[in-house]
Amino acid sequence: MAQHQPIRKPTSSSGAEIPDKLYFRIGEVSRLCDVPAYVLRFWESEFPQLKPHKGGTGQRLYRRRDVEAVLQIKALLYDEGYTISGARQAIKTEQRQKAPQLPLGIETGSTPSPAPQIRKLQKEMRELLAHLSHPPVRPAIHTMRTSRRAPTDDLFKPEL
Repeated sequence: MAQHQPIRKPTSSSGAEIPDKLYFRIGEVSRLCDVPAYVLRFWESEFPQLKPHKGGTGQRLYRRRDVEAVLQIKALLYDEGYTISGARQAIKTEQRQKAPQLPLGIETGSTPSPAPQIRKLQKEMRELLAHLSHPPVRPAIHTMRTSRRAPTDDLFKPEL
């Protein structure tokens, strides 16, 4: 049996240098990754992790992680010969293999177990909820208003 052969010849996608910018336009990503813009738009519909932000004018704005995802997709499809569904599955499997991140900077290798820290946070949250659920009773505010009685001037009293 023949060994697995890539569908296309390997490209130098790993050598792409991503500039240090916050956002990239689709044309820039197209040049960086050596992939036509229409292919990038198609990949957006096929790969859920590729979601560029659309600016006020509707133009796609890719972040660095989006560009890295494009390079990864390109390597899987063009260099390794995956189909689109196979590449999607490979990315999903890779994401599952990554170690899960624990919230609030709790590390798994730290000496104290995260359970006491979580219990302490839960207690603080319950206290905060109780405090917010029962606002303190404040005394009523009395305003100083003058009564609206008829003027007491003698000019306005009827004559008898």
